[in-house]
Amino acid sequence: MEQPNLHYIEQLARGDESVRKTLIDVILTEFPEEQKEYYESLKKKDYKKIEENVHKLKHKISILGLEKSYELANSYEHNLREKSLKGQQDFEQILRSITTYLKTF
Repeated sequence: MEQPNLHYIEQLARGDESVRKTLIDVILTEFPEEQKEYYESLKKKDYKKIEENVHKLKHKISILGLEKSYELANSYEHNLREKSLKGQQDFEQILRSITTYLKTF
């Protein structure tokens, strides 16, 4: 499985440490909250809300350089539109990987 990284953030920051820090801070702040909302929506089986949560989280996945994981999340998001949870386990493994990675900051 691919690992989260800061390559894309480094490209966006272009050596500007304040931009780099701001982007990392946004992820550190938003990811845990969006992940919590995802699991709450999942408990309620609110497919529309789960889809919205996955959509938001998908952007964090992309920013953290997880290209294959982004595709998995995108597929899961589309499945949710059909009220299918196909891809849920892969998506949640991605979330666990990101959670572990963010603890390094």
